[in-house]
Amino acid sequence: MHKVVVAPNSFKGTLTATEAAAAIARGVREVFPQAEVVEVPVADGGDGTVQALVSANHGDYRTAEVEGPLGDPVSAQYGLIDSGRTAVVELATASGLTLIAPARRDPRRTSTYGFGQLLEAARRDGAGAIIAGIGGSATNDGGAGMAQALGYRLLDGDGRDIPRGGAALARLQRIEAADFDRHWRSVAVKVACDVTNPLTGPQGASAVYGPQKGADEVAVRELDAALARLAEVIERDLGRRVAHIPGAGAAGGTGAGLVAFLDAELLPGAPLVVDAAGLDAKLLGADLVITGEGRVDGQTAYGKAPGEVAKRAHAGGIPVLLLAGSKGQGWETLTTLGVTSVVTLTEEGGNVQQALNEPGRMLTRAAVVACRTHPWARK
Repeated sequence: MHKVVVAPNSFKGTLTATEAAAAIARGVREVFPQAEVVEVPVADGGDGTVQALVSANHGDYRTAEVEGPLGDPVSAQYGLIDSGRTAVVELATASGLTLIAPARRDPRRTSTYGFGQLLEAARRDGAGAIIAGIGGSATNDGGAGMAQALGYRLLDGDGRDIPRGGAALARLQRIEAADFDRHWRSVAVKVACDVTNPLTGPQGASAVYGPQKGADEVAVRELDAALARLAEVIERDLGRRVAHIPGAGAAGGTGAGLVAFLDAELLPGAPLVVDAAGLDAKLLGADLVITGEGRVDGQTAYGKAPGEVAKRAHAGGIPVLLLAGSKGQGWETLTTLGVTSVVTLTEEGGNVQQALNEPGRMLTRAAVVACRTHPWARK
């Protein structure tokens, strides 16, 4: 009996990684009814990371009631895996850009306070390790709101707590950690971080990502100076130099805040999440790996979850098929990772509208097409 590992990313806007894995698995079983099919949904730290890891590890979902980026109540979902020892959280579920209508977006006011509440909920659930995806934020506060939710006090010159939001950091005079729960010192926080931007400057959080969160040129300068102030006070009061760490500028500087306030480790997203999905163990004894994502191009091989899956399968001498909604420039580079075939949902007579309307069925059909080209199918 053959063993096939099905490990796709989400097909953004149409299928989650879990749904994609199930659709591909149906196609595999149609062609190879006797095969052992192992579904391992994957992600690279962005949207869908919680669902992929809960599904891959047969974990559990939890919900925390937190403050949204502008203080509105939000119900944020997170996951527990490894028998509850590890929590998986996404910043975007608590402090994400999609939680605010475009007209209300203002990174001078938005806060990561709710993300801090989400982290605290995960810790109180007993997690000794946390995997955090921090893409899609609405914020530019350097993780200051998160720190306040965890018990740090960020004070102005009169000894008062500064308000929420990135602009208020300009008034920051000192940070006090007396109320921070020391139980956090025994929690290992790993952050899926796929940007290398520093905290401040022309490549920093405010200049690069501020405009898409609602900042004009004046606000960008104001926020950049405020984050520089935060970095100065962190270095003086907490002894951490965070401004120039690669990834410090992620999520409006929350990368820097996670390092400073929680001693977190910033790591490339795809390897971190693929590890947590337990892919390496599931590849043992596999004869074929099928991965995929919505659009495959030259970037897939560098930092995306399907590229990471292909790399690990290739290292084990296992052939890889890749299914995609569409092909973009540079997709051929995947052959260097052992991808023997790339099949899109619109091949074999399908059309784009059909792929959008019936993505699951089309993905199953693409899996059938891909598997029929495999040597087993000719035996």
